[in-house]
Amino acid sequence: MPRQERRPSGLESPFGENELIVSKTDPTGRLTYCNDIFQRVSGYAESELLGQPHSIIRHPDMPRCVFKLLWDTIGSGQEIFAYVLNMARNGDHYWVFAHVTPSFGSGGAIEGYHSNRRKPRADAVAKAESLYRELLSIERADGNRKDSMQAAYAALERKLRDTGMPYDAFVLSL
Repeated sequence: MPRQERRPSGLESPFGENELIVSKTDPTGRLTYCNDIFQRVSGYAESELLGQPHSIIRHPDMPRCVFKLLWDTIGSGQEIFAYVLNMARNGDHYWVFAHVTPSFGSGGAIEGYHSNRRKPRADAVAKAESLYRELLSIERADGNRKDSMQAAYAALERKLRDTGMPYDAFVLSL
């Protein structure tokens, strides 16, 4: 099912506090592995996921600038923690606290990425949602899509400077 046909349902796709959603991708972000919990929560079969871009589960209310930060970070060989709003095949949503790491080959080059996601605390989601609404309002402003995403990214950087914390510390403080 193409992503553009899906619409948010407003319902949550549940998963347990002790469940771990796991996926692996190639360097371009195409899925190479997804565990059974990922499949169940997303509503996709493994055969529908493998080879697809990880963005198959992207929710339209997730700011693109957060993904820019994520890809810039893991592309540089560093790990990142992030709160992410995903969308299941049927339009249901689910929040995750993601830990994304690059996977390195024997020569030291990035061969792909590995992500473990847990159910986040409700109070942290509320804080992330508030920030993401601000960033989305900038991204959805009239104008060039790329420019508006860059403006939202700059707003995120200003917010981090104002807190005096790097991104990782900020996310872990939520």
